[in-house]
Amino acid sequence: MIRPATPADIPAIHTLIRELADYEKSLAEARATEDQLHTALFGPHPAAHAHVATDPTGTVIGYAVWFLNFSTWRGVHGIYLEDLYVRPEARGAGHGKALLTELARICVDRGYQRLEWAVLNWNTPAIDFYESLGARPQTDWTVYRLTDEALIQAAGSA
Repeated sequence: MIRPATPADIPAIHTLIRELADYEKSLAEARATEDQLHTALFGPHPAAHAHVATDPTGTVIGYAVWFLNFSTWRGVHGIYLEDLYVRPEARGAGHGKALLTELARICVDRGYQRLEWAVLNWNTPAIDFYESLGARPQTDWTVYRLTDEALIQAAGSA
């Protein structure tokens, strides 16, 4: 079952975020707290949205965290999928596809024209899965990021 996340799902989502970070060999980078997630998803000015996949007992076994972006070329919003994760023991049962299907449905229903995300180049199981759904890599683009000291330097704060 796929449904919008509720505040009661925050502990499970937080745990799954840490599992994803560990899988991506970046656990030390996953510093978000449950309180931060609650504020981001359910605070007075939510910055993101989340959907969860549950098993027949109602246990959260996967999640998608996403937010709106905007295309100046298309002139409309789109969805940027920040995280998509399903526990390894639950994979292959259609939960990841169902989460992506729900986000695609939201795009279509709201007139958004893009659903985008990034994937690590070494994550061939995810790449194969995304391509099986018709997603195509944007090979002409390279993602850049400023964090930590580089971000502070760029802001002229150091």
